[in-house]
This record gives sequence, C-alpha cells and structure tokens, in this order.
Amino acid sequence: MARLFSDLTHKKLRRFRSIRRGYYAFCLFMLMVLLALTAELWASNRALLVKYDGQLYFPTYGAVITGDTFGLDYQYETNYRELKAVFAQQLDANQANSDQEHNWVLLPIVPWSPYEQDYSTGSFPPTAPSLTQQHYLGTDNSGRDILARLVYGFRTAVGFAFIALTASYVIGVLLGCMMGFVGGKFDLLFQRFIEIWSQVPFLYVIMILVSLTQPNFMLFVGINVLFGWMGITWYMRTLTYKEKVRDYVLAARAQGAGLWRIIVHHILPNTLVMIVTLAPFTVVANISLLTALDYLGFGLAPPTPSWGELLRQGVNHLDAPWIVSSVVTAVSLVLITVSFIGEAIREAFDPKHFSRYE
Repeated sequence: MARLFSDLTHKKLRRFRSIRRGYYAFCLFMLMVLLALTAELWASNRALLVKYDGQLYFPTYGAVITGDTFGLDYQYETNYRELKAVFAQQLDANQANSDQEHNWVLLPIVPWSPYEQDYSTGSFPPTAPSLTQQHYLGTDNSGRDILARLVYGFRTAVGFAFIALTASYVIGVLLGCMMGFVGGKFDLLFQRFIEIWSQVPFLYVIMILVSLTQPNFMLFVGINVLFGWMGITWYMRTLTYKEKVRDYVLAARAQGAGLWRIIVHHILPNTLVMIVTLAPFTVVANISLLTALDYLGFGLAPPTPSWGELLRQGVNHLDAPWIVSSVVTAVSLVLITVSFIGEAIREAFDPKHFSRYE
C-alpha cells in the first residue's frame, strides 16, 4: 500500500509531535472544536433522551416535540426541564407501585439554550454562577446562560475563521502562484491592483455595509475574503518566483506540462510549508477580527451568540465580574492555544532542519 505522506512529511509530523507545547495545544484546540460542533449534546434546552410510556424520543437533533405528546397541557415545544420535574413528581407519587414503568428525561450537562432567558431566580439579571440553577458561569444582562453563549459563540468564531481562511487562501495562493509563474505584465497589473485595493479602509466598508443591510454570518465572511487574500498572495508570488527556475519545474516544462499542472502538481507541494505555517496565525486574526467587530457593535446581529457582545456586556457590567472574566479567559485560552500551534508548526516545518546544501 502506498504511503499517504512522503518520508519528509512524516519527519516533519514527528518533529511537530516532539514539540510538546504545540502538540498538546493542538490536541486541546481540536477537543474544543469537537465540543463546539457537538454543543447540542451538552449545552441545550432540548433533552438528549426521553422515555415516555415505554417509547424513546430523541429531541436533540429531531423535529420539535410538543408538550401534549408527553401529557402536558400545551401544544408548543416541550420545556424539558419542566417535564423532568413532572416525571419526578409522578415517580414520587407512584413509588409504592414498583411494577409500573417509570418515565424519565436525560438532559444535557448545561440544560439551557444560548437564546433562552431565565427570570426564575427572583432577581434581575445578570445573576451570579449557581449550581442549583445550573448556570455554571452565571447569566448575562438578559438572563441568558453565559456558558452556553460562550460555547455557541466559539462555534461561530471558529466557523468564521476557517471558512474565511479557506476562501482567502484559495484565491491568494492561486493568484500568487500565477503572478510569480507568469510574471511580466500580468504580475505588474495585479501588483498595482493589490496596492490600490489594500488602501481601501476595511472598517469603513464594514460600517457602510452594516448600515445598508442586515448583518449576517456570510456577509462578514465575504467582506473578510475580499480583503484577506492579499497577504498570502505576496508570499506565494515570491516563493513561486524562486521555485519556477528550479530543475524540476524546468524539466516539467520541457516535457510539455501546462501552467496549471506545473502550479498544482509541482510548485504548490513545494511551497506548502508557507501555507501551513501562516494558517494558524490567520485563524487567530480572524477570530480576533470577529470578536472586535462584535464588541464595537458592527458584528453579528443580536441575539446571535458572540464573544465580542459578551465582552461588551462585561465591560458595561463590571459589578458582575463573572461575565468579563469568563469571556476574557475563553478568548485568551483560544488565542494562546492557536498561537502555540502556529509556533510549533513553524518550527516543525522549517526547511532548514531538513535541507542539506552541497
């Protein structure tokens, strides 16, 4: 069976694993991403599993189940915390009858939706962390669970970062390789275009578009891609200029290989180190960008879970320190973790460790 990676790539991966700080940071970050992607399984107001009259229900990823399905007196979506209390009362009332089949509800660890408001504590929000109410990091100024909003806000930020990264790098890498390989007037034309386009004020564009239309996730991805492809383009242009005069490229051209074949099959694999090295730092920049825009009020429309919106609440409610401390800790943990990953990748994929000059 053919190996998926070359021997050199395996050496680089082994070196990455040997850099413990970066490797453990990578494992931690992947765990956080996995938990965010499966957030409905442990931070949601929908039950994971309900047993009622001998039948099992899976509300988490299924259709909305109304309350009258479980014998409650309403026809809108079931309040599963209330249903659990009702089943507990029924169990206490029928404790003597051990032969009767009991109904039960399995709730997530955090039984609150990021959009759900809780005013049952008897005090005006924000409320402090409470184990009895299962608000482990407290609530914000609208009574919404902070832990749930942190988790879903992280999923939004990471999704934004990776989608924008992929789109920007596809455009920037291909254009940079073409500029470096074709050269001439094509290169000069796009150099002038990039110089002009990079002078357009990014924040002003955001402010104008937000005032003209309803801000949404894909709008910010599109704006970030419009301005985010230029950085990687310069790097790939320089590397392509360097690689196109090497013997393997000249041999491919002599054998009749076309432009795209040379770029995709020859130049890109040999310049991949630059893409891999810069990608983690671009993720950090994208997460910071979305958080900053939300903090300034130019980000996603409320009530979308957002770290920037939580940070603004924390600054405005310093008498509720659990808000600002939670979001600052979460932001710092993610940014430091991704920075450690980037440093380890840069060290592991450094060609100086695997090159020999004769």
